[in-house]
Amino acid sequence: MADPKGFLNHGREVAETRPVGERVKDWNEVYVPGSLLPIISKQASRCMDCGIPFCHNGCPLGNLIPEWNDYAYREDWTAASERLHATNNFPEFTGRLCPAPCESACVLGINQPPVTIKNVEVSIIDKAWDTGDVRPQAPERLSGKTVAVIGSGPAGLAAAQQLTRAGHTVAVYERADRIGGLLRYGIPEFKMEKRHINRRIEQMRAEGTKFRTGVEIGRDIDAAKLRKRYDAVVVAAGATTARDLPVPGRELTGIYQAMEYLPLSNKVQEGDFVAPPITAEGKHVVVIGGGDTGADCVGTAHRQGAASVTQLEIMPRPGEDRNANQPWPTFPMLYKVTSAHEEGGERVYSVNTTHFEGDEDGNVQWLHLVEVEFIKGKLTPKPGTERKIPAQLVTLAMGFTGTDRENGLVEQFGVDLDERGNIARDADFQTSVPGVFVAGDAGRGQSLIVWAIAEGRSAARGVDRFLTGASDLPAPIRPTDRSLMV
Repeated sequence: MADPKGFLNHGREVAETRPVGERVKDWNEVYVPGSLLPIISKQASRCMDCGIPFCHNGCPLGNLIPEWNDYAYREDWTAASERLHATNNFPEFTGRLCPAPCESACVLGINQPPVTIKNVEVSIIDKAWDTGDVRPQAPERLSGKTVAVIGSGPAGLAAAQQLTRAGHTVAVYERADRIGGLLRYGIPEFKMEKRHINRRIEQMRAEGTKFRTGVEIGRDIDAAKLRKRYDAVVVAAGATTARDLPVPGRELTGIYQAMEYLPLSNKVQEGDFVAPPITAEGKHVVVIGGGDTGADCVGTAHRQGAASVTQLEIMPRPGEDRNANQPWPTFPMLYKVTSAHEEGGERVYSVNTTHFEGDEDGNVQWLHLVEVEFIKGKLTPKPGTERKIPAQLVTLAMGFTGTDRENGLVEQFGVDLDERGNIARDADFQTSVPGVFVAGDAGRGQSLIVWAIAEGRSAARGVDRFLTGASDLPAPIRPTDRSLMV
């Protein structure tokens, strides 16, 4: 423990964000570049090096948080990077996108603001890239075995990198035109600039991983042919089937799933479009869904020049303190103000959409809603609370229900599904079909980026054992572990 009085001498400080009026005019990350390094040593010193570090349990990856906090305090960035990468292939992703369940489990957080674990993490990895501590790790010898990974989100990339470094020849298949999955086209640039993905892809290419874009398994390549071509397959296709809203007027023009809307702005940043085919410019925007994807829609609408932005959530507004049924160290449901919410707009809780109303040309113009309340454990409309709000662009951000079933992937592989409709797997992340494994949201259901990376790493170990009879790769989680944290 480098500074036994660090948590007494220093208060919590977080990354500084750029002024709202500045950042909504561009798509760069919202944080002030370089603002963390001057404070991060003191922030890392607040870590108490607990005898039982509950932050380990809070993090699905089992990150060695007290260890790299200590190195960051001492400004030994090379050692900090080594400890960080020991459990996490892509800390620059998690350091920007993870909701930090580790901080909710921080022992200091029992009676003080917790350690800024996420900020320390991203500082370490950004410094590592700047100093050249992140290098390709090509295997010393090849195994002669081949593996196909379906999907290039965080689970697929983690599995591919682990298997490549174990000596297997790995090809990643991605149906989109670029590698990255939802990291590429589901996360706005202002939350994570895509240069972070690009340099990891280049690292993986240098290590030997092959990438195939614009190829959809189930449509472009039959699953049976893929199995004949490779010794093992990892399905990391995500849970991309979006939850819909079957109410009158849903067919009106101007109502889109979030993943129909968000990727277009990312494609503008990639240079594919001058302007997005679907834009919020000058429109009254309504976002249905109060989670992170909804917040991404809010921030995107602000940058496109929306006339107004309203975010609707059917559940009551969360509290700002833990409920009794969500005690430390569990991950609590708290009221959260993201950078997108700081930029404006209105958030409305405990409301349900009843129907949409359009103009004579079939374009949505109004959203009708009603307030709801819990009565005997059921959300029930409150009489007399019906009203309508202007809505010229509506995005549905209500979560996902499972893996895509329309492209034939699940049926062609013939894998079993569990009771929740996800692809079933055993302790080695192997499906009911020998040699076919599953990782990430496809097997777990919609979840967090840390779970995706943890599952990709774990599935890689299962594949390695299947191919060679043993494995030295780490297995940080069990497939049935849903954790009390998230």
